[in-house]
Amino acid sequence: MDKLSSLIYEDSKAAYKNIDLGPIIGKTVLITGASGLLGTYLLATLKRLSEKGISKVRVIAVAHNNFLPFQKYFLDYSGAKIIKGDVTDQNFYRRLPVADYIIHAAGYASPGLFMQDPVKTLKIGTLGTFSLFNKLRPKGKFIFISSSEVYSGSKNVPHKETDIGTTNTDHPRSCYIEAKCCGEAICNAFRSREVDAKSARLSLFYGPGTKPGDKRVLNSFIEKALSGNISMLDQGHAKRTYCYITDTVEIVWKILIDGKEPIYNVGGQSKTTIRELAKKIGKNLNASVTFPKKNENKLAGAPEDVWLNMTKVEKEFGKNDYVSLEDGLARTINWQKELYRTMGQK
Repeated sequence: MDKLSSLIYEDSKAAYKNIDLGPIIGKTVLITGASGLLGTYLLATLKRLSEKGISKVRVIAVAHNNFLPFQKYFLDYSGAKIIKGDVTDQNFYRRLPVADYIIHAAGYASPGLFMQDPVKTLKIGTLGTFSLFNKLRPKGKFIFISSSEVYSGSKNVPHKETDIGTTNTDHPRSCYIEAKCCGEAICNAFRSREVDAKSARLSLFYGPGTKPGDKRVLNSFIEKALSGNISMLDQGHAKRTYCYITDTVEIVWKILIDGKEPIYNVGGQSKTTIRELAKKIGKNLNASVTFPKKNENKLAGAPEDVWLNMTKVEKEFGKNDYVSLEDGLARTINWQKELYRTMGQK
């Protein structure tokens, strides 16, 4: 096991010890978007289960992009299989095996990427979701990885699962927002047929496991700080609440296996502004932080406040302990430093 894999594997212990994966023993688990940050930690927890010697879980890791060496370690055991392809390609999805548990996590989480190809973004949430339900075994369980972006335009923070946004279909991020809303609607339509399907509205999860050049704000700040300076696009007054990846993956597993409700928020408790986040990262890496005089480069459609109400998850699953932003940042920065050192880029 290389150092990058080791750091993630050790980190995943925190999530693994808080979840009961017993129900999936002897079953087939299919994960789309398996090469992403969430997918990497899902695979790390399944790797831990496999090493108990009782697993016999068949894992199908579906990804559009290649797995990096540190990720492949989590698929290096009997029963795990990588399938590379596009879930919006009907010929590809027909080749996928049926599964008892499906986690649909495909798609970009970075606005800069999901806005580049709006048609593809919409297809992943709609056509891809419909197609995957055809691969779910009777009495199987399905979770659609949605997003806090569905709350875009709402001023009611922290957002509850009963809330919804107010954006129109010509919003700069509408391809992503509407894809997530439609994916949730598809899940609820199948629930009316007594299929165990849930949607998890994830918000600003972060941690070790991203790829070089990741465009999400937090990772981009770390990459810039490693070069000595974080040059801000605006004054950074927007508010954000971050959720460390081990908390995220723990909640997602619990929703999939034991969740009874159709929709759950998945967020954290570490509230900050983009400005404060940049300064924390800059201080950690001894890098300067510079701000423009005007907010001319602000990303189109970015919300002013992203904060989820976690009452449902906390009551139903007893989740009350979250990794602090300071601790999570330290782990993420250490991992990302090793990533760029290994890749020879910093």
